[in-house]
Amino acid sequence: MRQDPKQGKLSRLGGACLLLAACVLAGCASTSGTGGFPEQGRATPRGGTFVDVDDLRQLGPGMNKGQLQALFGPPHFGEGMWGVRRWDYLFNLRRNGGEPLVCQLAVDFDRDRATAYTWSSQACSDLLGPSAPPAPPAPAPVPLAEPIRLSADALFAFDSADLSASGTSAVDGLLAQVRSASDVQDILVVGHADRIGDADYNMALSLRRAQAVVSRLVAGGVPHTAIGAEGRGQREPVANCDQRDRRALIECLAPDRRVEISGTARR
Repeated sequence: MRQDPKQGKLSRLGGACLLLAACVLAGCASTSGTGGFPEQGRATPRGGTFVDVDDLRQLGPGMNKGQLQALFGPPHFGEGMWGVRRWDYLFNLRRNGGEPLVCQLAVDFDRDRATAYTWSSQACSDLLGPSAPPAPPAPAPVPLAEPIRLSADALFAFDSADLSASGTSAVDGLLAQVRSASDVQDILVVGHADRIGDADYNMALSLRRAQAVVSRLVAGGVPHTAIGAEGRGQREPVANCDQRDRRALIECLAPDRRVEISGTARR
């Protein structure tokens, strides 16, 4: 029995329509792009979507399609939900505030569970490495448990308030300790003098020497708001001397000629 040509044409057209409908339901995505990935121009929305790298780090075997869709939305190339063994995404990943990196991701399924994730380039995959660990906390500042006592004779020439070369080196050696202490304390530099000579002169000299040490510490990075200077002249002796010979007395009174650096905890 001969088939009517019109009926055969309609039959073939109907079969094509059924095949197209099945393809739409199952999600027949083209893979004519580079490396088996769909052409980027076919993505919906056009250009893909921006995603958070931390969300992408949650990818792992066994995720179902509903979980993936909750994270990233539906696939970008017309794939369906049922009976589909591959989804394709087009992502834009921001790198340190610069131009985004455009990445394609293919997800392979065994039924409804993801079994593999394939990126279009190694650069895209590398972005998913573990995030950098947080920087370790800075060490706690060390307070000045005891005042630092410096011999004035080691810092200055006799009857001078200008730091000597050796005095400058001595003060610089204290910079790290005083800088850290200034983070939690107010630093006070106090100058002292011995009892030889005029009391008012000794007071002024002790203050100028304290100020010279403060200036050097500030030049080395100690905040000027955290440090102050004070002169106390000959009012606070620490040496007990009764020599009659002047040279011997000056030598004995050396501990009184000093500069002390101390810290007061801030409230």
